[in-house]
Amino acid sequence: MTLPVLVDCDTGIDDAIALTYLAGHPDVRIAGVVSSAGNVEVAAVHRNNLVLAELLGIDAPVSRGAAAPLTADLMTADDTHGPQGLGHAHLPEPTTSGDPREGAQLWVETARAHPGELVGLVLGPHTNLALALELDPELPRLLRRLHIMGGAINHRGNTGPTSEWNIAVDPEAAQQVLAAFTGAPQRPVLGSLEATETVRFTSATLSRLQGTADRTGHPVATILVDALRWYFEFHQADGFGWIAHVHDPLVAAHAATGDFARTRPLAVDVELTGMLTRGQTVGDELGRWGRTPNVDVLTDVRPEEFIDHLLHVLQEALSGGSRSL
Repeated sequence: MTLPVLVDCDTGIDDAIALTYLAGHPDVRIAGVVSSAGNVEVAAVHRNNLVLAELLGIDAPVSRGAAAPLTADLMTADDTHGPQGLGHAHLPEPTTSGDPREGAQLWVETARAHPGELVGLVLGPHTNLALALELDPELPRLLRRLHIMGGAINHRGNTGPTSEWNIAVDPEAAQQVLAAFTGAPQRPVLGSLEATETVRFTSATLSRLQGTADRTGHPVATILVDALRWYFEFHQADGFGWIAHVHDPLVAAHAATGDFARTRPLAVDVELTGMLTRGQTVGDELGRWGRTPNVDVLTDVRPEEFIDHLLHVLQEALSGGSRSL
């Protein structure tokens, strides 16, 4: 049986890689895609998701989510992902406007349609899932499991000094989601920066993807290569050298396979009021709060093995030749 997955993402370069991976994984069926404001504004995210879904043959509703965080003003990452979210890539126009339902409603209806089976995958801010929990507080018991790319536990941030992007965009939503899933049948899996930043694409990785694009002629392969060139340029300008930290695909792959990393239980909460630390994910390593662990944090990643797996699945996903809208 294939695993039904609902993907909530702010596409975004690494989100696009994760979507392509999930579309090509033989044991995964994408049951829905929710567009989240984050890396770029929600209209650009939704356009990216619609085009990728059509080019990849994803037969699932693609829904536009909230345009802004619950309480804060939206901040975007045009410098990291490009003004339209996919770097140097040029996308065709989508042929549809997507599913008419709000993103929160798609969360609820998809979970109700697959009780105990649906895997939720949050690769962007938590806004839509927080709104979905207002519609149906039973969501934590309807999902098979929730997987999150977000946070930084005992690790420097990539947005503020201690905060990671997906959490920092909407800390209130992230805090509400973690609180709601406390006591869920399965603890959410949290792929935070100390895990995802072990996955580093190098020039050799980019060359392998370029080879896939040259061999297959698939437009998504070209989109990913052009997007990644921007991502490499950003990381070099940010002082990391000619590499790219590719966060979302690791969390997607662990959700699909349970492989490439281990987990450890931890009580985690989100700082909302700190003048210097708003958006920080705080892990209680010593049990000072006296709380039961509410997440399983990814650890002990095997990055080289994962990258080989990722590139293999991407090649399989994009081996069908050229497609056009």
